[in-house]
Amino acid sequence: MSARIPLPAACPCDPARRYPACCGPLHAGQPAASAQALMRSRYSAYALGDLEYLRASWAARTCPDGLDFDPAVRWLGLEVKRAREDGDAAVVEFVARYRVGGGSAVRLHEVSRFERVEGRWLYLDGEFRSV
Repeated sequence: MSARIPLPAACPCDPARRYPACCGPLHAGQPAASAQALMRSRYSAYALGDLEYLRASWAARTCPDGLDFDPAVRWLGLEVKRAREDGDAAVVEFVARYRVGGGSAVRLHEVSRFERVEGRWLYLDGEFRSV
């Protein structure tokens, strides 16, 4: 993780868990044990502004060239709806809440696809659903 990002005590993906025992090790380079763990760590990376981790955890063939953060976005919470792994492929459905500036909270509902390449889970792509 970039040195400029302050490390939180609670993990953004689940405030009941401590960051150093949850997403912290993945952000430091440890492989995710499951696609759901990777998805949670990616949510935390968005919340922390860790662009480097997002790129590293994204399949190279689907990672966009232009990936940026909006500093006005504040991530508010994550709910995993379902997670299914089938060999080296997986699907994780989740709802993430965020707010832009002083605006109303927004719900982002996504069904994400993941693949395991050389023992590491990577984000492949996702489909947004209406909430």
